[in-house]
Amino acid sequence: MRFLRTLLGMGVATACAVAGLPGPAQAADPRTALVVNQSGGQTLGLLAGAFDDSDTEMEATLGAGDDFTLTAHFRQDELHYWNGVRTAPPADETWQEGGVYPATSAGGTSARLSLEADGQTCAGAGKVTVKQVRRDAAGTMTAFAAAYEFRCDGQTGIVDGEIRWNSDLDYVAALYAHTLGFDRVEIGGAPMVQAARFSSRGSTPITFGAASISGADASAFRIVGNDCAGRTLPWGEECTVLVEATTTSTADRTATLHLADDSTYGSRMVDLRVRGYHNGVGSYYPVAPDRLMDTRAGYPNLPSTPIGPGGEVDLQVTGRGDVPAQGVGAVVLNVTVTGPTADGFVTVYPSGEARPTASSVNFAKGWLGSNNVTVKVGSNGRVKVYNRNGATHVVVDVVGYYGGAGAGQGRFESSGSHFHPVQPTRLVDTRTTGGAVPAGGTRRYFVDFGPQLSLRSSALVLNITAVAPEKSGFLTAWSGTTGVPVASTVNYGAGKVVPNLAVVQDNYQCDCGGTYAVPTFSLYSSQNAHVVVDLVGVMAPVESVPNGLRLTPLSPTRLVDSRTGLGTSGALGPKVTRTVTAPPALVTDATRALAMNVTAVAPTEATVLTVWPAGTGLAKPTASNLNPAAGQTVSNAAVTGIGPADAFHAHNHAGSTHLVTDVVGRFDLYPYTVGTGGGFTVLRSGPALG
Repeated sequence: MRFLRTLLGMGVATACAVAGLPGPAQAADPRTALVVNQSGGQTLGLLAGAFDDSDTEMEATLGAGDDFTLTAHFRQDELHYWNGVRTAPPADETWQEGGVYPATSAGGTSARLSLEADGQTCAGAGKVTVKQVRRDAAGTMTAFAAAYEFRCDGQTGIVDGEIRWNSDLDYVAALYAHTLGFDRVEIGGAPMVQAARFSSRGSTPITFGAASISGADASAFRIVGNDCAGRTLPWGEECTVLVEATTTSTADRTATLHLADDSTYGSRMVDLRVRGYHNGVGSYYPVAPDRLMDTRAGYPNLPSTPIGPGGEVDLQVTGRGDVPAQGVGAVVLNVTVTGPTADGFVTVYPSGEARPTASSVNFAKGWLGSNNVTVKVGSNGRVKVYNRNGATHVVVDVVGYYGGAGAGQGRFESSGSHFHPVQPTRLVDTRTTGGAVPAGGTRRYFVDFGPQLSLRSSALVLNITAVAPEKSGFLTAWSGTTGVPVASTVNYGAGKVVPNLAVVQDNYQCDCGGTYAVPTFSLYSSQNAHVVVDLVGVMAPVESVPNGLRLTPLSPTRLVDSRTGLGTSGALGPKVTRTVTAPPALVTDATRALAMNVTAVAPTEATVLTVWPAGTGLAKPTASNLNPAAGQTVSNAAVTGIGPADAFHAHNHAGSTHLVTDVVGRFDLYPYTVGTGGGFTVLRSGPALG
């Protein structure tokens, strides 16, 4: 009901302002009027405004001992609201013109001052300033004018105003909104500017002075304009004070705007409140896997033929499936190559940009496989898919996106999830535990990072490797909350070792021991295959875990090519670790990780490549990023942390191999959720039993 009352109060004020009601009576005419102003979160429920007997039903009640109550009634259909102000002098006294009386709601030895709103009152204290008293021959009061101010106990808000009863004494009053709300200000974005409007509504013009802001959160607000200062406004004229608000938090920030005036109280006060929201720029948004392109089927609107040498497809990615048409900075694609007629590579890059010296999927003739590709979206919402040599079919599925300009701005739109690096850890290796996943079989696993992250995880960033499958087929990783999705995560050939990076939504329904829920994920294999799963990071909603990272997508940029001496020189021998430093053009002071495509070129033996942060004191993890066979040129997406010197390590396990890395984005620390926590590690993991 209080919300309805607030709306009605606004309606009353608007009616006074625009409904063509008569202006105030001439100064010589006796008048009955009640002015009510309130600020500071006053919760009594009074209707604020200036009310007189020319447009409002006024009721005056005079009791013994100058006990006087003035009530303004508001009726709307069957609804009836009212404001009442009761005043009485101290016991055994009468009101004296010019007197200033300390007052309490109970009265007695002090004056009495109490407020009523629809029968609601509160205990409190204030003062009454008597400006006019008229009496008849019997000493009975016949006219009364006073100013008052009152504060309910336990509240900071002030109610102040004027009382006129049969009085010819002028009063000043202003009509204004007592609260100025900035409901959705983008954290870290441009300030929002709102106007506080003040309209003269007294019997005589009101003069305004300087404006100021006070309160614990005053720094969140700034006065950027004031055309009220020094102006004297006759009845009905308006002036404005412009206030801008910024914030770094979703918590309410409050302050008070003060505008000096020539009323008895001396100023008008407006409660300021700003509430921020996090945009989704650089945050991750998972989507239900959706096929965007399949050259085998001629989809969408393509010839049912492979992409030839030097050929490319300009592919629309925004506005399709669950990817929005706007607010997308980069898309996360699963790109599958099948039946290539020659050794080669595919490059996926932003439409509208020059084709970079970079590759997204590297393959041998006849290869079947896929790679997770994060690619910046062109200004037209498209990406290009380029094939270097021979002819090959290409299948593209979208599995998620990172927000771009405008993401998260809708009132009910999510701010997405942040990336949290975790020390690379092997979660699953069926070669040593559990045995191969049978054809058509499903396995479910859990991972525990401790309650701060485990309870808030929304997705896991996993490197999933199929090892020596009996036949060609595919692996699918998903939350396990539904049946097996149609889309695949890893496509493999018989006997091959094929990795792929995946962002997998997780689930919490698990009998996994411990005292809190932990995230789980499921794996399906279409053929008998061993599976290795390494964890590289976690996604969590923006405000749920501090120190999250956001992606800034970059045009694919070659960082390392050991064949040419870029980044490092010469092939990596057995058990060799190289350190690669990212140039200043690719990183900022806030950069904590890089999104890359890592390629092994012509290894002399089957080997394992591993990347991890340099300069952090971390030993080489047991996890792997790439598992190429001898002579196989193959790539895999990787997300690796960088140390304080913007560097990472790259280690080769066996034989020698050249190394190529292309950077497609950087993960930067988001400054508005910085806090304690982070540095997460895996505490335990294993099969999920329930």
